[in-house]
Amino acid sequence: MKKAVAILTLIVGSSLMANQNWTPVKGSMLTQWGEKVAPENAWTEYPRPQMVREDWTNLNGLWDFAVTSRNAAKPKTWKTILVPYAMETPLSGIGKRLGEKQAMWYRRAFDNADKSDGRILLNFEGVDYACRVWVNDEYAGFHTGGNLPFSFDVTELVQKGSNEIVLRVIDDTDSNDRYQLRGKQKRDNKGIWYTPSSGIWQTVWLEQVPATYLDRVTFDGDMQGKLTVEGFVAGDELEGAKLRVSVKSDNDTVSKKSGPVSGFSFKVKDARLWSPDDPQLYDLVVELVNASGKVVDSVDSYVGFRTIGKEQDADGHWRFTLNGEEIFHLGPLDQGWWPDGFLNPPADEAIVFEMEFLKKAGFNMIRKHKKVEPRRYYYHADRLGFLVWQDHVSGGAGPNEWPKWKRLWMHTDDYKGSPEKPNWWKPGDKVEADWPTWAHEQSMAELKTMIDMLYNNPSVVVWTAFNERWGQHQSMEIGKWIEDYDSTRHLNIASGGAFFEIGDIADEHSYPDPNFPLDIPLYDDYVKVVGEYGGHGWLVEGHEWDPNMRNWGYGGLPSSIDEYKKRYENSATILGELKAKGIAAGVYTQTTDVEGEINGLMTYDRKVFKIKPEEVAKIHKKSGLIE
Repeated sequence: MKKAVAILTLIVGSSLMANQNWTPVKGSMLTQWGEKVAPENAWTEYPRPQMVREDWTNLNGLWDFAVTSRNAAKPKTWKTILVPYAMETPLSGIGKRLGEKQAMWYRRAFDNADKSDGRILLNFEGVDYACRVWVNDEYAGFHTGGNLPFSFDVTELVQKGSNEIVLRVIDDTDSNDRYQLRGKQKRDNKGIWYTPSSGIWQTVWLEQVPATYLDRVTFDGDMQGKLTVEGFVAGDELEGAKLRVSVKSDNDTVSKKSGPVSGFSFKVKDARLWSPDDPQLYDLVVELVNASGKVVDSVDSYVGFRTIGKEQDADGHWRFTLNGEEIFHLGPLDQGWWPDGFLNPPADEAIVFEMEFLKKAGFNMIRKHKKVEPRRYYYHADRLGFLVWQDHVSGGAGPNEWPKWKRLWMHTDDYKGSPEKPNWWKPGDKVEADWPTWAHEQSMAELKTMIDMLYNNPSVVVWTAFNERWGQHQSMEIGKWIEDYDSTRHLNIASGGAFFEIGDIADEHSYPDPNFPLDIPLYDDYVKVVGEYGGHGWLVEGHEWDPNMRNWGYGGLPSSIDEYKKRYENSATILGELKAKGIAAGVYTQTTDVEGEINGLMTYDRKVFKIKPEEVAKIHKKSGLIE
């Protein structure tokens, strides 16, 4: 994949205020990458690896920042914040909570040396949660949703010379009536919930494109070497346009084909297939050409050829397949939280560090839990070779307060309730929540955007609509929509329940040791998985996020590090026994400690491995989970 370089016609200016002082919040936990962050190196990488153009400008760095009441006008006095780190994070330099009735304001200058005939797009990779944007005091637009990228065409608003961008952002997080998709964020951050992350939290960048340009291109490469391509064009109308696609390996063109923008397929001979053991990627050059054959726009990308599926083994159990071969999915529950950047990793290298640890530990899968990562995360998963289970970000109202959700073992005709746990779900309790139409439509819009954004990534193999019963509503309708919209991947309708008879997967959560109700015939037509287990905790002194809060793990804390390791080994042994009985995947909680959860394989600051990855791999082999 060609490396993108910054454009010359757009020159980043400084923030507008005189005070340029910035430092991470004192006394905060920092990772080794956070310790090196500075305004000049804050996420300088190209943010969209699946669709690369050379003409772009990174707007990360110091911005002017203010917090006001929600009814206040544009502020007159400003502080400094480091973008792209959310207001609450240590790396922002602010480190304070946003109040329920407050708004955030951002301001940034840039210089435009020349106004060409093309278009200028202002791109935001992530702003939590709802924002309005102005360029040179002219309204550019608004966006709702805190987890995904969005863009504004600001061509008519940008002038030659100095320009100003202003954002106003609000974030209601877990307010009951707002139905925000906020994942693990909660104002009362304790237990399994974490500190909110408000405002700009991913890269902001300018992009120069032609008057008619490729807004999106989708790829699907399968195990037979068939590549299906579809383009989406924006800007000025263009009669007779076509796509021309070149497939390259080691800079040599191995296949080339032209076809209609609306979509076409062609064969790549002897395509080397993508898998976790051999994550082969082919570079792509996609050109938009006019009726006379002139190139109007061009983007660089890549594709992995692979086919995911399922089949029954000799005992009738459904198993996952990849490229026609059975594969056991083994991976961690991965929250994707960092002590210095919260939702945003402190640096690109930090993502690679974690994935390399997991690779050495013998994991071939990652369950990305209730969060959509920066796009570069999935690029690294593609090139390093991971199967990604992608959760839809949760939020809004669930059907009942915890612990009233319908677990898998409750799906029997004779289940009347649990005498030992009378406050658990019982017949007559709700299984789904009632959501207002507007909230459901917003959730579906974000779900569609997530699938569109990640469709080209060969690593992504499972969509998970709901986790347990968090925000669960209209399950059958949503499941049917996902199946119709993307038939190339597996659907897990509800990890941990409440289960509905749609999709491919029946998913049980069991702590601390894995389990599954194998005797219930309802699940015989589904791939059976343990979507969460483990959570074994161990406190490493000096590496706690907050020594004064409850630091905990599932099943209580062991008395020694040896006991901690023994617990991990015992859970792996049980999972290996379940694998032999028909279980097709296991998800261990979790990659790292997160705030008060000290159940990670490494500490929250990523400075201590509680178990070395080589030891983890040996346990996995001994338990029959990997070869």
